[in-house]
Amino acid sequence: MARRHWLDPLARRLLVATGQIPAAAALAARQAALEAAARQADHEAEVERELGELKRTRAAGLVDVNRATASEWRQLPGCTAEQADLLVRLQDGGVQLSGPDDLQRLLQLEARTLSEWLPRLVFHWYGEPAPLAPLPVAINRAGAAELRERLALNSQRLSRLQQERLRAPFRDLADLQQRLRLPAAVVEAWIGRVSFEAPEAPPPSPPEPASRPGPSLPPTRRPSVSLPGPSRRP
Repeated sequence: MARRHWLDPLARRLLVATGQIPAAAALAARQAALEAAARQADHEAEVERELGELKRTRAAGLVDVNRATASEWRQLPGCTAEQADLLVRLQDGGVQLSGPDDLQRLLQLEARTLSEWLPRLVFHWYGEPAPLAPLPVAINRAGAAELRERLALNSQRLSRLQQERLRAPFRDLADLQQRLRLPAAVVEAWIGRVSFEAPEAPPPSPPEPASRPGPSLPPTRRPSVSLPGPSRRP
């Protein structure tokens, strides 16, 4: 039979009845347990409410400023890749924007651009920062240890991946699947978890020192040879 926790109601009543713990202490423990359970329930309800709010915002085609992805930001007219990247990185660090003024100061937006964005923006304040999403694995650059750990590759697949990317970098998920003969379930699990940057170029080798010509020597003078003149007949 499993041991009962000392805060179990029946066990606590028995301990109180036998005088092993004071009734006041039991009541205080009970009150603390109830308060902890209430806080947990409130937290779960708040999380559910925030998820529902986020789903409704996205369904309406709006941009939730403190939860938007880079692709959602890029749908706004004039939003650059650099601006979207900055907003997402700040979000990952727990930074939240409270209103249009924060956004305008952060991105140094012109008033006209801000006015175009505002009808599609929602500034919802969240109780907790957005969960940190791990950076995708750079499939053409990552080392063996990172590939094995983060993609759960066995030795055979890891070896084949390394051999294939030596022949040519992987272009995309379809190319990766075809060349490694991966099941569809594995590829689906890797969506958003891998990236396909080109492999880093090796550092250039130092230039070879220029060869210097040797010392110039004076041309060799051949000794003159005197030839006999035409013979004269007496």
